[in-house]
Amino acid sequence: MKDPIDRKKIRSRFWERFALDKLTDTEWEALCDGCGKCCLNKLEDPDTGEVALTKVACRLLDDQTCRCSQYPIRHQFVPECIVLKPDTLDQHAYWMPETCAYRLLWQKKPLPEWHPLLTGTPQSVHDAGVSVQGWTVPEFEIDEEDWEDYIIEEPT
Repeated sequence: MKDPIDRKKIRSRFWERFALDKLTDTEWEALCDGCGKCCLNKLEDPDTGEVALTKVACRLLDDQTCRCSQYPIRHQFVPECIVLKPDTLDQHAYWMPETCAYRLLWQKKPLPEWHPLLTGTPQSVHDAGVSVQGWTVPEFEIDEEDWEDYIIEEPT
């Protein structure tokens, strides 16, 4: 699998040395572990605020690479797709995957040992079994009112 991060453009262990709002764009993007869980559709209970993860994936998720197939132009297809930035983390962290580096660093927690920034390879997230590789269902195949039937526990 091709590494989507140009590692020559990131500072050594930047996530430990700099605040999230002091990262370069490349470093910010490098925090993404490529698990694909943020691209799974979620259901939020309006009464409790509890968020349930489904195996129903955004139509743009590539189920094999666990990356958005149209990332640079994704808003043309999915206008509601979130643009995550340091100043919006507090609005979005509650629904993000438990293993997400953005969420973990926002919570002042360390990266998991399988994170590609620590292993040097994007394959490590899949080898650790925490990605959605190969088991999602495309959203265009499932009626939204049936998503409840596809609720899953987050792979951690």
